[in-house]
This record gives sequence, C-alpha cells and structure tokens, in this order.
Amino acid sequence: MGKHARPGPPDQPSRAVPALDQDDPLTAYECRRRPPLDQPRRHQPLHGGGGHVLPGTPRVLEEWDGFTYVPVGTTADLTTAQRWAHGTEPHTDHRPQA
Repeated sequence: MGKHARPGPPDQPSRAVPALDQDDPLTAYECRRRPPLDQPRRHQPLHGGGGHVLPGTPRVLEEWDGFTYVPVGTTADLTTAQRWAHGTEPHTDHRPQA
C-alpha cells in the first residue's frame, strides 16, 4: 500500500472536508454543523447492541438535520437499512407535518 493511499474500503465516504473561509464570522459554527464523517443518514438497531450481530432485527433510521441526528422511521432488517443509508432505496417520511 502506498504512502498516500486512503485507508478503508473504497466505498467508504471521503473524510476530506471543504476549506473554510477564515473571514466568515460563522466559520466555527458551520464547522460544528457538519454531520460526522459527512454521513447524512445512519441506522442503528432498535433495541441497541452491535449493528452487525443480529441482521434480522428492526433498525431505527436517522437523518442529520443540521444539528443532530433525528429519527425518521424504522425498517425490518439490516439489508434494507443499509440500502436506505446509502441512498439506493427510498424511504417514506414518517415525521409529523408542521
């Protein structure tokens, strides 16, 4: 592996972030609003535990709202949750409409 090779699998999102404008007074605020590792969607087991241990258990689907992850629905298994998180499967919005 070369000195400048990026670690991790090739399908992992890039950890590079855009340059910040140092003249903008809100630079520090904007930096904190970025989702962790630039992943706007994630899934977790409904009743906790390791995500890979029980692939047939229900999952909570969460999206980044600019401040924190908020739950947007559930799915029946790990495979469906992974497709939703990677954007290959649509998900209907179950949040209450304002």
